[in-house]
Amino acid sequence: MTFRDLNLSTQLLNALDDLGFEVPTPIQEQAFSTVMSGKDVVGIAQTGTGKTYAYMLPILRMLKYSVQQNPRVLVLVPTRELVVQVVDEIEKLSTYINLRVTGVYGGTNINTQKQAVSEGLDIVVATPGRLYDLAVSRVLQLKSIQKIVIDEVDVMLDLGFRHQLMNIFDILPQQRQNIMFSATMTDEVDLMITEIFTNPKRISVAKSGTPLENIEQFGYKVPNFYTKVNLLEYLLSDKETYHKTLIFVGYKKIADRLFEALENKYKEEICIIHSNKTQNYRLRSIEQFRKGENRILIATDVMARGLDIENVSQVINLDTPEYPENYMHRIGRTGRAEKEGVSFVLTTEKEQEYLDAIEGLMEMEIKQLQLPENVEISEQLTPEEQPKVKEIYNPHKRPNDETGEAFHEKSAKNSKVNLGGSYQRIIKKKYKKPKTKGDKTFNLKHKKKKKK
Repeated sequence: MTFRDLNLSTQLLNALDDLGFEVPTPIQEQAFSTVMSGKDVVGIAQTGTGKTYAYMLPILRMLKYSVQQNPRVLVLVPTRELVVQVVDEIEKLSTYINLRVTGVYGGTNINTQKQAVSEGLDIVVATPGRLYDLAVSRVLQLKSIQKIVIDEVDVMLDLGFRHQLMNIFDILPQQRQNIMFSATMTDEVDLMITEIFTNPKRISVAKSGTPLENIEQFGYKVPNFYTKVNLLEYLLSDKETYHKTLIFVGYKKIADRLFEALENKYKEEICIIHSNKTQNYRLRSIEQFRKGENRILIATDVMARGLDIENVSQVINLDTPEYPENYMHRIGRTGRAEKEGVSFVLTTEKEQEYLDAIEGLMEMEIKQLQLPENVEISEQLTPEEQPKVKEIYNPHKRPNDETGEAFHEKSAKNSKVNLGGSYQRIIKKKYKKPKTKGDKTFNLKHKKKKKK
């Protein structure tokens, strides 16, 4: 099947011809008629299989020209980079269509985005937080939304966006088409589908965790972080082979540490992105890597989703991710659009259980390579790798089980119970506390009799 076999308009076919796309991927082929039907859709497909076009082609096919101010299609994505990327893909597909599309995300001036929204649009692509801010401010009206697409929903839930997503659903029109695409299906995602969707049509091109067949996977057993740095320097010295290499790490602190270790040697060849970097810095780093101005890009897991960069030669996992799904998302950055790709995963002894979990999910073993002889085994350890010093015996330190109540008897002076002021006690004893108005009257009469 080719794109011409689908019910696409001439304008969309011309745009696809300009892009050089002739044959749809399996998820694009299977999702087209289902999305066109107007039913709720849940699509599960591996990363790098063209999920963005899978939902945008049928949406653009059905979207008619309009001059109304409020958007009719809402696309929610987890990261700023993915907003920029999806907007770019929509603009490519709508080259021959009169369409207004805007991306909104946090980390930039909200007033600029308010101005862009107020000018009118057909499609808004947004991160949940900034979209809700604009909706609450009444600048962005969501009353005309006909279709909502939630892309990479599992990442949104991992990042803690569930509350914001539910708030957004509350202010959307009840009559709408819900479309969800993800690379993995988790219990939390399944719960959200049950709560929000109405008899959704499920499309699953491959089960969660299925490895991409066009990616060669290799591994190295490495004792510590700085030996990993030495191995990276050895591999990256081959500029011809490692001409566009993406290095993934789990945490921002480790990403900065790796960048500092490699920066002196590679200088203008290396760049880094993570959530602590400014938006302009992140976009500039991605663009320089995409154009080939930098051949090495260091990124964290959050950035793994949404990065669509052509011809990534290798993905190197500096650490072995704790969650197997993260490994799948990482390596999916290479071998995109059915091209060949290569990935490496560096594993310490402590990370071995994570590697076992990854191989269990994929139902295959990752081929382990011998550490090259030229790679020096470093004895330097990071603060996280250094063994914790255990105190053998300290007679002056209170044992852990001696916490709670005091260990000494209270003195007689401090053992007295606080009964309140003496005057209050005497008054209560003399007059009692009247239970009703009649008791109070009786007490007063009884007092007068005593005086007589």
